[in-house]
Amino acid sequence: MSVSLQKNASVSLQKAAGTPLTAITLGVGWDVAQAGGFLGKMFGGGGDAIDLDASCIAFDARKGIVDKVWFRNLTSRDGSIRHSGDNLTGEGDGDDESIAIDLQKLPANVETLVLTVNSFRGQTFDKIKNAFGRVVDGRSGKELARFDISDSGPHTGFVIASVSRAGGEWTFKALGERTTGRTVEDLAAKAAGLI
Repeated sequence: MSVSLQKNASVSLQKAAGTPLTAITLGVGWDVAQAGGFLGKMFGGGGDAIDLDASCIAFDARKGIVDKVWFRNLTSRDGSIRHSGDNLTGEGDGDDESIAIDLQKLPANVETLVLTVNSFRGQTFDKIKNAFGRVVDGRSGKELARFDISDSGPHTGFVIASVSRAGGEWTFKALGERTTGRTVEDLAAKAAGLI
């Protein structure tokens, strides 16, 4: 059974999975918020595509960046983190973008992974709805935890969650922090400050 988290809440992924984890997938999904009627379409609420980009930043114990995986760099240098590719619209159900992580291949110096999402075209989060970040057991496909992002507003970036390891155990924490930026490069400092 999946755990639904609020901001700053965390869950042990091993306990949620019920078995040792070897791989996880971080997923992000969203829908376009549409203003209704004729006036909504006249004033920009006509359902334009929203290009949000999910990214994963790998940090070491000193909060130094080990690697970044995003739409311009789909695979980490060691191959342990793989991005599904850029979704330019947010159309469809389920995850719009996902990042698969082989926990057994992840370098030993990586202690924290941070999941972020940003608006490459500068569209703000008040133009999306039903946004979420989640973590799925890569072996069973079972959703382990979810963080629903109901925080709409004029920001263009969001630091969703972290996955941290301590003593061989992985913890998923909902960070839920607004920020600005068009790429993962713009969100990296904010992400480091939250772990």
